[in-house]
Amino acid sequence: MNIILLGPPGAGKGTQARFLVEERGMVQLSTGDMLRAAKSSGSEMGRIVADVMDRGGLVTDEIVIGLIREQLETVKANGFIFDGFPRTLAQADALGDLLAEKGESLDAVIELEVNDEVLVERIVGRAAEAAAAGQPVRADDNAESMKVRLMEYYKKTSPLIGYYYAKGQLTKVDGLGEIADVKAAIAAKLG
Repeated sequence: MNIILLGPPGAGKGTQARFLVEERGMVQLSTGDMLRAAKSSGSEMGRIVADVMDRGGLVTDEIVIGLIREQLETVKANGFIFDGFPRTLAQADALGDLLAEKGESLDAVIELEVNDEVLVERIVGRAAEAAAAGQPVRADDNAESMKVRLMEYYKKTSPLIGYYYAKGQLTKVDGLGEIADVKAAIAAKLG
């Protein structure tokens, strides 16, 4: 089973992906993690990624698709969770083409729906609790940065909601529920 988790920053995609990895034997393909791993791998693709990142450039869709191709060809799993990819319609098309080429399918796209105001309050509150406990806090876990991150997410990624809805692959889950409730809702959608 191959799925995409969609949702804005802080919606809980990473937390829910961990459950799917632990309980279903799936592999989470996070583009950020893949890029960092490639950069330090010493492989040909890794050298390309390192060169682009070291110059401060943006990694192209072709490079990311290449990294995903490597994972699909080398990693054995009970399916993949795409986290942070695709972000654009062009990336969605490229991922669909790659999966078809590999004889794979995209089985579900789960959107973790959130109320933006509640999400910002939750992230800022969590950051304040972490800071009070002496734990590290992301520099962008504040109200203004979160609003900018949300706007960027909606500008780039919201077309994917309609794209996957039209394909009959989109299912929505309340991302602001208790973690266990979100987990159960996703499990029910996946069967």
